[in-house]
Amino acid sequence: MKQRLLALDVLRGLTIGGMILVNSPGTWSYVYPPLLHSSWNGLTMADVIYPLFMFMMGMSMYISLKKFSFTLDKALFLKIIRRTFLIFIIGTFIYGTATFLGTLREASLQPDFVGSPWKAAFASLAHVRILGVLQRLALCYGIGSLLVITVRHRYIPYLVAVILIVYYGILLVGNGFVYGPENILSHVDKSVLGLSHMYNDRGIDPEGVLSTIPSIAQVLIGFWFGKICMETPDMKDKLNRLFLYGAMGLIAGFLLQDVCPLNKKVWSPTFVLVTCGFSALLLSILLWYIDVTKKYQKTWIFAIFGVNPLFCYVLSEILYILADSLPLQEQNMHDIIYAGLSGWLGDNAFTSFVYAFLFVGVVWLVGAYLYKKKIYIKI
Repeated sequence: MKQRLLALDVLRGLTIGGMILVNSPGTWSYVYPPLLHSSWNGLTMADVIYPLFMFMMGMSMYISLKKFSFTLDKALFLKIIRRTFLIFIIGTFIYGTATFLGTLREASLQPDFVGSPWKAAFASLAHVRILGVLQRLALCYGIGSLLVITVRHRYIPYLVAVILIVYYGILLVGNGFVYGPENILSHVDKSVLGLSHMYNDRGIDPEGVLSTIPSIAQVLIGFWFGKICMETPDMKDKLNRLFLYGAMGLIAGFLLQDVCPLNKKVWSPTFVLVTCGFSALLLSILLWYIDVTKKYQKTWIFAIFGVNPLFCYVLSEILYILADSLPLQEQNMHDIIYAGLSGWLGDNAFTSFVYAFLFVGVVWLVGAYLYKKKIYIKI
């Protein structure tokens, strides 16, 4: 069991490092294409990172809920609700901080600004984005956890199939593959969230209300693979099943993309199949490398992020916001550092990547300190 968890830690670490790298370029004007999300249909390296983390969250759910024998009682219910609420609130706090400091800085830089910049900053909190990366994780964790402790586990694959088929039907009848405000996702998000509380990408929020439905299926698939990992004693059999099911999902998703496009912003059913298949294949490789070849000592660098994944991600978001916003009335720290790198390396995609890589390194150092002290911050 311990070695299986090590592989999961390493995979989580790779994912968190990737998420921070993608979210922290020196400038959005110059970014290598693999580190950019697809504008609509299609798939890039950046697109598989977030769903990979959701897949692993499903696996972690199996490990944690197994301690409670998958039996719902008051204590477990409250534990699930508390964690769901905590992750959701932290996600909202991050967006609130970005909105507040962004408005405050913008107002402070305008010499002819009428009124108090602080008052304007507080007023801007009325328009904070409601859903986002952590909020989706929270909802999928909460709903997914309640499903797996109330539904017999042998029915989970069928439940996943029903969720994806029903969602595909909603997309078909609601212009779900149209990149614009006529998309049913846009209608629902504007009705439920309000335009001022959305990440407005042509009227569509990439972490919106309806697209959360297939994300739940993503977590349930991760849970199912977690069950395979933890309940299959023979390593060869386990690797064969992970590789087989992963390859089946990956191939099925790519073969069906003509009738159901691969689309992260819609979180299409084929996107779920491809990213879950990729996640399972990557997991099987790591299990082989760590458990069979016994070379874990060469992968500890990634486990540093993996043992405190959400904390490291939240820290990276807060640090990036602060660097982008402070000081208020002068050139911010982000621009100062990037300007220094640009003077040395030039203003280009490589420099933007170096900035992001160094940013990942800063967060890694904090994670390394926690790792060394055996401090595990659960969020």
